[in-house]
Amino acid sequence: MLLKDEVEMLRRITLFSGLPPAKLKLLAFTSDRVMYSSGENLFHQGDIGDAAYVILSGKADVLVATPNGQLKVAEVEQNSIVGEIAILCNTPRTATIRTTTPLEALRIRKDDFLKLLADFPEMAVEIMRVLADRLSQTTSELTEARSRAQRAEA
Repeated sequence: MLLKDEVEMLRRITLFSGLPPAKLKLLAFTSDRVMYSSGENLFHQGDIGDAAYVILSGKADVLVATPNGQLKVAEVEQNSIVGEIAILCNTPRTATIRTTTPLEALRIRKDDFLKLLADFPEMAVEIMRVLADRLSQTTSELTEARSRAQRAEA
């Protein structure tokens, strides 16, 4: 994939869509392209957050540890970004990301990602929207699961 193709892929991601082409080119240039086979982990729940990943192609499961083993809570695919929460919150990874197909991604180092946020506050607003959407969906799913559990107990 050429640099201009990576820039075009970044432009398709809502988080980066408002950035000027020169910044997208710099981001693509400073990022590392990484390839994974099916069944490999991008990172593990509990790892230190050192980078975010933009999925260029392929799919992966988002898995969280439970007392009964790992639970799939979501799936990510092309034009998704993962790993940004650990970077932003300076906390360990909240989930394991395991590929379900061969996957290609851009790995954006923490320092580069945070610099972008400092340079482009509108990106921070978009991240808040994305995280708020995720929280809303998680809250809905939790409410539904608790409701089912209460019905099952009754």
